[in-house]
Amino acid sequence: MKVEIWSDVMCPFCYIGKRRFENALNQLPFSNEIEVEWKAFQLDPSIKKEPGKKIHEYLAERKGFSVEKAKELNGQVTGMAAAEGLQYNFDKAVVANSFDAHRFANLAKKNGKGLEAEESLFKAYFTEGKDISDHDTLIQLGIDIGLDAAAVKQALESDAYTKDVQKDIAEAEELAIRGVPFFVIDRKYAVSGAQATETFVQALNQSYTEWKKENTQFTTIQGEVCSTDGDCK
Repeated sequence: MKVEIWSDVMCPFCYIGKRRFENALNQLPFSNEIEVEWKAFQLDPSIKKEPGKKIHEYLAERKGFSVEKAKELNGQVTGMAAAEGLQYNFDKAVVANSFDAHRFANLAKKNGKGLEAEESLFKAYFTEGKDISDHDTLIQLGIDIGLDAAAVKQALESDAYTKDVQKDIAEAEELAIRGVPFFVIDRKYAVSGAQATETFVQALNQSYTEWKKENTQFTTIQGEVCSTDGDCK
């Protein structure tokens, strides 16, 4: 069974949702039958790196409220993250465009390192205060998860995986996804937001039961039978 997750590296609820989803998987006996694929989404495609600008200032400008209000909201999210074992350091966060980070994630996915890439990007942005638009940063993240440095550098310096990112974003529009994280289960059910672990457990259990029923195949040992047309052989 496949679960597709649309997210943005700069989305604080996406990291929290990731951890809660993973905690749900760890509770399920059939987790090894679930394929997880992360997909790109950009909350603010127009964002540009502005050296010295704090994430509190960026949020205040975008939402139209005070920096103090932004700090208060980020503090609340920091508390939510801590409850999931995550450390958020918004004071260190670097305002930057996430498009190249998504290209990097697609490169990693093609090399069987997609899940590792997502975790490393979230940690780099929210915990370590790294610039996830900086190519040297992404190359080092690639090295850390076992990717070839030269391959990462070559991909980032070209337009490699640009169409993959654009495809993910276009697909999100087709599915009317307006916010992330957004979890699509077996292309039948959707879970929006960083829901509680229990919610993910329930959704995955229900989806898996239906999926298993639809995909159960019988191995038939042939023998003598009588058919509905009256023939016995």
